[in-house]
Amino acid sequence: MKWNYGSRSRSRHSSAVAAEEPSEVFLGGGCEGLRRSLWADMPIELLREVLIRVEECEAKWPLRKSVVACAGVCRSWREILKEVVQTPEVSGRITFPIAVKQPGPRDTMMQCFLKRSNTSQTFHLYLNLSQALTDDGKFLLAARKYRRTTCTDYIISLHAGDMSKARGNYLGKLRSNFLGTKFTVYDASPPVTRAKMVRSHNTSPGALKHIIPRVPVGNYEVAHISYELNGLAARGPRKMQCVMDTIPASSIKPGGVAPTQTDFPILSGDSFPTIPFFRSKSTCSEKFLSRSSERQTDGSLVLKNKAPRWHEQLQCWCLNFHGRVTVASVKNFQLVASPENGVAGPECEKVILQFGKVAKDVFTMDFRYPLSPFLAFAICLSNFDSKLACE
Repeated sequence: MKWNYGSRSRSRHSSAVAAEEPSEVFLGGGCEGLRRSLWADMPIELLREVLIRVEECEAKWPLRKSVVACAGVCRSWREILKEVVQTPEVSGRITFPIAVKQPGPRDTMMQCFLKRSNTSQTFHLYLNLSQALTDDGKFLLAARKYRRTTCTDYIISLHAGDMSKARGNYLGKLRSNFLGTKFTVYDASPPVTRAKMVRSHNTSPGALKHIIPRVPVGNYEVAHISYELNGLAARGPRKMQCVMDTIPASSIKPGGVAPTQTDFPILSGDSFPTIPFFRSKSTCSEKFLSRSSERQTDGSLVLKNKAPRWHEQLQCWCLNFHGRVTVASVKNFQLVASPENGVAGPECEKVILQFGKVAKDVFTMDFRYPLSPFLAFAICLSNFDSKLACE
C-alpha cells in the first residue's frame, strides 16, 4: 500500500511530500499528516479493526513498539488504542507507562528483574522478555538513593536519567526512618482520580462532558513497610510486614477488586509540599505503629513474608522460588497475605511478591495482583537500605 494512493492533496507540493516522506507523514506528521493520507478517509469502524489486529499480533516486546507508535499518531488513534489495549490484570502485558500503576495479572506472576549500581546509587527495573535471566528486558522504572541526615529517600521515576520532581517522569518516593526499619511509600499523585461531570456551553440536557481535574503535586501515602529481627540471626530472612493503604483486603478474595488507575492525572503547578524529617527514633516508631494499627482495622491489605523451612541436607533455611533465585541472601523474601485480612487456606499461601538474588547486582522481582509494578518496586527497594536494628 503506497502512502500517496488515494490522497486528496490540493497541490503538487503536498502530494509530493506524501509520496517521498511516508515515514514522516505517518509517525511524525501528526494529525495534519494523517489528513493528507488515505487513513483520513477510513471509516472509524474499519480503523478500529486495523488497530485491534495490530494489538493482537504483537504479543510482547519489542514488537509492542508498533502499538505505542500507533497511539502516538493522533488523538483519535490514541483513544481507540486506550480502549483496545487491556490492563496487565487481564492481558498480562505492559504497553503504556500508566501500566506501572496498575495491578498485575491474577493467575500468573509477572516476571521482572532489578539491576543495582553501587557507584551511582541507582536501581533499574526491567520486564523479562523471555524465561532467560540474561535477556536485556524492557525498561520500566528507575530509582536513585539519596541519603539524608535522619532518613533515606529513594526517588522513583519513569526515566532512568531524570529524577527531578518538577517533570512528569517523577512517580513517587520511598522514605525510611533513621534505623532503616520503617518505610513509607509516597505517590506523587492520588492513586485513583475520578473525572468530574460538568455541563458544557450547550444548554441541551445531554450536553455533559468529562473534565479531568487538576490535582496538586504532592506526597500521598500509599503503603507502609516495617522490618523486625527474626530471631534466627543471619540464617533466615527478616520479619517483614507491608500495609497497603490504598488496596482493600477484599481484593485478594475471589471476585475482589483493587483500585486501577486508568490515566495519569493532569498535575497543577503548585509548589511541591515537603515532608518533615523524622525527629527521633521514638517519634517515628510511635507514629508508624499507630498508623499501622489504624490501617489494619480499616480493611487495608496486610502482607507478611513467608516463613522459611529448615532444610536438613543443606543445613540452612530455605524458600521455594521455583528456580527464579539462585544465590542465598538475607534480601530474599516472599510476601503472602496475612491472616489478619480475613482469608484462610490457599489464599494465604499464594505468593503475591517474591524477590531474590541471582548475581552480584542482579535480582529477580515477580509479582501478581493486586500489586502494581510501582508498589512492588518500592517494597523491594526497602530491602536494600541498611537496617541497624535487624543486623
